[in-house]
Amino acid sequence: MTTQTEQFLSQLPGDVITGLRRADALWDQYKQGTRTIPSVVQESSEPLTLEIQWDVVICGGTLGVLLGAALTQKGWRVALVERGPLRGRAQEWNISRRELAVFTELGLLSAAEVEGAIASEYNPARLSFHKGIDLWVEDVLNVGIDPINLLDKLKAKFLATGGHLLEYTAFVSATIHPNGATVTVKQQEGERSLSTRLIVDAMGHFSAIANQARQGQQPDAVCMVVGTCAQGFPQNDTGDLFASFTPIQDQRQYFWEAFPARDGRTTYLFTYLDADPQRPSLEDLFEDYWRLLPDYQNVKLTDLTLVRALFGFFPCYRHSPLQLPWDRMVAVGDSSGNQSPLSFGGFGAMLRHLPRLTQGISAAVQGDYLTHPALALLQPYQPSLSVTWLFQTSMSVGVDQTLAANQINELLAAVFCEMEQLGTPVLKPFLQDVVQLSGLVQTLGRTTIYHPLTTLKVIPQVGVGALLEWLVHFVSLVLYTILGWLTPLWRVLMPFLPPPLQHTLQCWIDAWIYGAGLDH
Repeated sequence: MTTQTEQFLSQLPGDVITGLRRADALWDQYKQGTRTIPSVVQESSEPLTLEIQWDVVICGGTLGVLLGAALTQKGWRVALVERGPLRGRAQEWNISRRELAVFTELGLLSAAEVEGAIASEYNPARLSFHKGIDLWVEDVLNVGIDPINLLDKLKAKFLATGGHLLEYTAFVSATIHPNGATVTVKQQEGERSLSTRLIVDAMGHFSAIANQARQGQQPDAVCMVVGTCAQGFPQNDTGDLFASFTPIQDQRQYFWEAFPARDGRTTYLFTYLDADPQRPSLEDLFEDYWRLLPDYQNVKLTDLTLVRALFGFFPCYRHSPLQLPWDRMVAVGDSSGNQSPLSFGGFGAMLRHLPRLTQGISAAVQGDYLTHPALALLQPYQPSLSVTWLFQTSMSVGVDQTLAANQINELLAAVFCEMEQLGTPVLKPFLQDVVQLSGLVQTLGRTTIYHPLTTLKVIPQVGVGALLEWLVHFVSLVLYTILGWLTPLWRVLMPFLPPPLQHTLQCWIDAWIYGAGLDH
């Protein structure tokens, strides 16, 4: 019997249903714990005899080109390895104008080039919870960037400033030597080696390098997402950032996101859960998507013309950002898990950290600070991310857990109601994946005072262990905030230190500022 998912996805060009089932096969491996641990990184005690061709080899071009273009602009020899063509997808990346300023601040693009990459823009956006509140905000994730346009411009910038691009080139393995590293890649004509001082892993959530470093560790949480961009919706120039209109069903709370796109309207259904074998497949999730979409968007499925389908699952790890255990290697973007467990897709996180990573990697290469303890300083612990694990846990339901049907919606409505009362300085950073001490304390304080019963229900849901772990991260957030406020003092001390300690102190300053959300 043909499912609705097969029926609708068959309307799209290409074999989309096969792609969906391929993703589900990988998801099954995560749930069953049957993934093969890669062995793509080796270490050799023998010095590298080849001449070093590159200062940096970046594996993974989609987000790697952002860093590559920034590094070549600083004069470094950079090679960028991309498995297919370096070309963005058709689906827009949502961001805010404020975050896009990074491109002009780093000199990567002109204001006109950034403007030309904007495919759509809308205001306002809604947060809505079942039997709770409707809250409207402006200028948050309301700009749709055309990835094809943006990556074409960054690719041109990368090449114009001396970067070397290897498209249709797959990463195979890496060998770390005392004085350099080699990257083996596979092209149509066969394998070849690239010699470099530093390897950057920008190959995403499923990077073989990152997976080898994690040694088959099960993800602590997963965000599952399905959706479409389609035409035929009623006219609607607003969006939803975070919406729920149903209670908990089948041990999961469903959330929605929707916004106007250049060629239709994009709607996502997503949920937070663990990797238990009983969890649904992406295809199952799509069946619920078709069932609920008409009520959510007030539209008949028969009125819709699909433009594209969107689906994926995003594993999240408490031990993030990932610090690779080898010399001469650093992970960035989704490979490192440098975004909170609440967000999926790392474009916004990559933009936020691009100035820090550009300066940090440049200084590391300049000073030859390329041991794994030195490179770990570039992906430090960030309490502003770690405290969000409690929020993620409070929005998920264990497979054997019993919660009141509307408990998650009630909690979210209470929290965002108090954030709205506290105003934009508290609400906007949180919606852009940045947690700051002042906003966190005020929000939790008001929620506890004005919604005590709702707050108390969280304790048995998340467990005492999770609360104690959160308390450790909260204390760290306090400490990092104080240390970040003292940045002028650290700047005064900097000139009196030898260069290696200057670099270390600068990395710590960045860790304190970003780890406390003070960069926002």
